[in-house]
Amino acid sequence: MTTVALAGATGLVGGIVLALALADDRVTRVIAPTRKPLPRHPKLVAPVVDFDALPSSAGWWTAHAGICALGTTRAQAGSADGFRRVDRGYPLAFARRLRDHGAERFVLVSAAGASRRSLFHYFRVKGDLEHDLTALGFASLTLLRPGLIDGERRCARPGERRVVRLVTAVNAVLPTLIRINPAPAIARAALNAALSGTPGRTIMKPSELTS
Repeated sequence: MTTVALAGATGLVGGIVLALALADDRVTRVIAPTRKPLPRHPKLVAPVVDFDALPSSAGWWTAHAGICALGTTRAQAGSADGFRRVDRGYPLAFARRLRDHGAERFVLVSAAGASRRSLFHYFRVKGDLEHDLTALGFASLTLLRPGLIDGERRCARPGERRVVRLVTAVNAVLPTLIRINPAPAIARAALNAALSGTPGRTIMKPSELTS
């Protein structure tokens, strides 16, 4: 039986992960720190936190595995630095707290194209985060690299939705970076990876995140 910590529980993929984890008999407890309160559930511990100042010694950090589905856009973050703070700084702080409290498994919802050498700031930030997480020394680290994520977000991203609609019909023949992956498929892969704990560093590409 497993305790899973989840960052990003109010987002598209994270919200689905939360629902799946609460319904899964293999999960005894879900720890989901958020900026706003979540509905109560017998298996859920949902402390309201400031991700710019995460507590380091709270008892609820103790978990077997962590899943991070945090993410924003440069437009929502307000600047390149703001995007880096949310998409690299917050997940890394979350992962460090879990590792310090004994977690052995970690799953990140990253992005196809993530690379420290990318010419694009978005993919470079994702690549830097993957590198940072690898250095933390989790026994099992799974990096999910979806293309475009299809699903209804609470926080609208009109540009992304228009692109998803345009490419859906030809998804199978598209380059990896712009293939569409359904949010439920990504969420299922994230939870399964957190529970199975494949040793070492595993990368899951868009073609592995389709169902």
